[in-house]
Amino acid sequence: MKSILILGAGMSSSSLIKYLLSHAKKYDWNVQVVDQDVELVKRKINNHERGEALAFNATNSEERKIRIAKADLVISMLPARYHVEVAQDCIELKVDLITPSYISKEMQALDEAARKAGIVIMNEIGVDPGIDHMSAMKIIHAIQKKGGELLSFKSFCGGLIAPKYDTNPWHYKFTWNPRNVVLAGQGGLACFIEKNEYKYLPYNRLFQKIDRIKIQKFGAFEGYANRDALRYRKTYGIDEIPTIYRGTLRRPNFCQGWDVFIELGMTDDQTRIENSHLLSPRTFLNAFLPYKANVSVEEKFKLFLRAERHYLFEQFEWLGLFESNVCFEKTNASPAELLEELLVKKLNLEPGDKDMLVMYHKFKYRLNGVKYQIESSMVNLGEDQIYTSMSNTVGLPVGIAAKMILSGNLHEKGVTLPINKEVYEPILNELKSYGIEFTESEKVINII
Repeated sequence: MKSILILGAGMSSSSLIKYLLSHAKKYDWNVQVVDQDVELVKRKINNHERGEALAFNATNSEERKIRIAKADLVISMLPARYHVEVAQDCIELKVDLITPSYISKEMQALDEAARKAGIVIMNEIGVDPGIDHMSAMKIIHAIQKKGGELLSFKSFCGGLIAPKYDTNPWHYKFTWNPRNVVLAGQGGLACFIEKNEYKYLPYNRLFQKIDRIKIQKFGAFEGYANRDALRYRKTYGIDEIPTIYRGTLRRPNFCQGWDVFIELGMTDDQTRIENSHLLSPRTFLNAFLPYKANVSVEEKFKLFLRAERHYLFEQFEWLGLFESNVCFEKTNASPAELLEELLVKKLNLEPGDKDMLVMYHKFKYRLNGVKYQIESSMVNLGEDQIYTSMSNTVGLPVGIAAKMILSGNLHEKGVTLPINKEVYEPILNELKSYGIEFTESEKVINII
């Protein structure tokens, strides 16, 4: 019997745990799961004979190493800041590791040590990053194989609400950590290349550059720039590509509305507001508007919006920004924390709601004097609020990779990610059986 140790049983672990337990008898696995909430683990294991709920501090190296030493594979679903520590333990104890998170500089620095230990540390194998890499490399390799020259690659992904449950003017509900949504884009400049020109977008202009996208049967989406697209040239082996861009998807008018919050200053997470618990949403909004005697908050806000953005007024009114009969709960909070508190009350999933994960790639390439365009899209709906689309698209690729490692079908060593055909092909093929599948279309766009 082989032992799998999962560190963390949060939202994205649900589908992973279910997948591994469903295959545990066939492959003779024991699946051990640890979380600070052991009752949560017990619910997710649901008395499965091959599952074991553990109670120890997974962020403590001494306690963690005792369990890692007994495992054949470790899967870290902890917050990303702990992955390097877990990786160091796995290298010392010569145990393979999977994480769904981005490869940090600190993680990459462990590559040689991992190779010497004879282990694989597979990262970026969730959805974004993860399925985005695998689905993109499948098309990139196909273009390269027939001798095509890549001219442009744009990729977008978004966690959204399924159309049936889209019931508010923001066309959005939280399907992931609300704080991450509120602070999105504040980690530095968004970087990309457009027709061989390097472009940089600061946070205050991030939601103003919008790509408009239509996906058959699911309608219109908008995308804003996401992080640093430049490093993917090397990762994907397309160093000379003239255009590369990565973005996050939202429904129309979300970005325009969010840009108003940024312009107001409500997404600031540094400043502390004294006695913030005494503020109502109305006084909170008014604090960010210019002083005008004998002018209502509504009128001042419309002036701030300017006439060309008055169509957004309903979105803010629906959020309850003009309410004066309730106060915030947090004291000495930042504007971003108050904004999050306000949004969570209105944009949380309701009972019965289902989420939706959307991914979209657009490629342009030249072959024999003809320019082509390929569009590839994947839309996946969640099963319920435990096995959400977000949980499925993060957890299932991790689970399939775990099966490949334990079965001896994944031969890579060192710190890596799923960009090789031997890794992505079987994972993408199995994901199809779970409804995670891409639709592709190709057309000629120019004959030179």
